[in-house]
Amino acid sequence: MPLHEIIAACLSACAVWLTTRRSPWCFPVGLASISVYIWVFIEARLYSDVLLQCAYVAMLISGWIRWLRHLDTTGHVRVAALTPRLAGLHLLIGLAGGALLGYTMHTFTRASLPWLDAFLTAFSLVGQWWQNRRHIAAWGMWIAVDLVYIGMYLHKDLHVTALLYAGFVLLAMKGWRDWLRAARAELATG
Repeated sequence: MPLHEIIAACLSACAVWLTTRRSPWCFPVGLASISVYIWVFIEARLYSDVLLQCAYVAMLISGWIRWLRHLDTTGHVRVAALTPRLAGLHLLIGLAGGALLGYTMHTFTRASLPWLDAFLTAFSLVGQWWQNRRHIAAWGMWIAVDLVYIGMYLHKDLHVTALLYAGFVLLAMKGWRDWLRAARAELATG
């Protein structure tokens, strides 16, 4: 198991843990992890994951800026509601994006697992979009995609990353619980 995969996994775990705590520091730590994971996924020929990491750079920067505008008095980001209509629209966009990316990767590259990787990439982007906008629903999306990612990474012999994603599932459950508590506390005091 390559050292750079271990470093990327440790940085990613720290970034997600900081996200569960609603700390804006999750963004710079996440950017550091992405810079390492790009090389891990290039070596594994998971090209949709490479594209995802590149997209995450822009999304993390915009999310960081957005979060800094919505901090409470303790320095933690305030949670925001997501309407069912918008959630449905975003899921449809994820489905269409996954199909388009899967077709592209299947047709024009030698990508390993092009369809699965593409759909996971598309729905990860939806999850990050929701995370940037401070929606609790992001945690449900992370649980769903991370469970599937575990199997894909085991199949690709990326054992450290599969273990990381198992940890992500646990952190996402914690994040969901903690963000729900924060939202309820904000409603009670707001």
